[in-house]
Amino acid sequence: MDTDAFIAVHRPQWDRLRDLTRSRTLDAAGVDELLSLYQETSTHLSTVRSTNPDPALVSRLSLLVHRARLRITGARTPLWKHARTFFWEDLPAALYQARWAVVLAAGIFLLSAVASGLYFGLDTTARELVIPEAQQRMLVQRDFVSYYFQGEASGFAAQVWTNNAWITVQAVVFGVTGFWPVVMLVQNGLNVGLSAGVMGAHDGLGTFFVFILPHGLLEITVVLVGAGAGLRTFWAWVRPGPPPRLWALSAAARALVTVAIGLVPVLLLSGFIEAFVTPSSLPPAVRIAIGTAAWLAFLVFMLGRGRQVHRAGVTGDLSEELIGARVATAG
Repeated sequence: MDTDAFIAVHRPQWDRLRDLTRSRTLDAAGVDELLSLYQETSTHLSTVRSTNPDPALVSRLSLLVHRARLRITGARTPLWKHARTFFWEDLPAALYQARWAVVLAAGIFLLSAVASGLYFGLDTTARELVIPEAQQRMLVQRDFVSYYFQGEASGFAAQVWTNNAWITVQAVVFGVTGFWPVVMLVQNGLNVGLSAGVMGAHDGLGTFFVFILPHGLLEITVVLVGAGAGLRTFWAWVRPGPPPRLWALSAAARALVTVAIGLVPVLLLSGFIEAFVTPSSLPPAVRIAIGTAAWLAFLVFMLGRGRQVHRAGVTGDLSEELIGARVATAG
């Protein structure tokens, strides 16, 4: 099929259908014309999809058919339902689909953190080359803990949230390179391992975990999710599978946006815990229990709820009618 000729022949019908969907009022003749053009355009979409699936044309016709269907049925979805669908269906589905990439990101982070912690914790010479002995003792005795008591808790929470959001956004935006998330994971893993190694060498490992675990479990997991989602986009570009490369990359990128938006409130919760729970006067076991509960709740949401909606066919992508992933037919 000659796509250009097909467009030239049917463009007047599509333009007329577009005008009808935008019209505020329609008389009986206009409604009949709208129904007829809707059916014809649905057939055109099916023809294009089955003979020469040009992505731009398919997307255009899919959107046009979708708008015409909404005009015919008069369907209007309240804003709160869109929000509910996003956070209760699309977000967990997108998180679940990125689970194996998140496991890879976790492996990279943990490997670098453990290796760094053992190396600097056991090798006095290497540790002193990075941090002089006097600064090590200051870190253990004062600086590590005092970091969590900077200024007002609300201001500190905002600062932490902004910093973590920036790190996660970097992983998301530059994930398609396949390089930046790995660098970020290794860098953060080495820094965490260095702190743990210095604290452990001076008998401060208990303090390290008491002030890291309450917020760190959730905070680090969110960073790993952002990096994993970014790596998944890179993989969709390198190995797209059966769909065309551009389509596979577009689908992964749209799901990535879902993840990025959905992680914002989780990062806010993590910042709240770091500002108000980690430095609080609560017993260490209670602080760690609060952080662990928040972390487990996120994992249940990601893996439990995510698996449930994934089995129901939710992908975290835009609706199929909007992206043209499935042929729309007249009812």
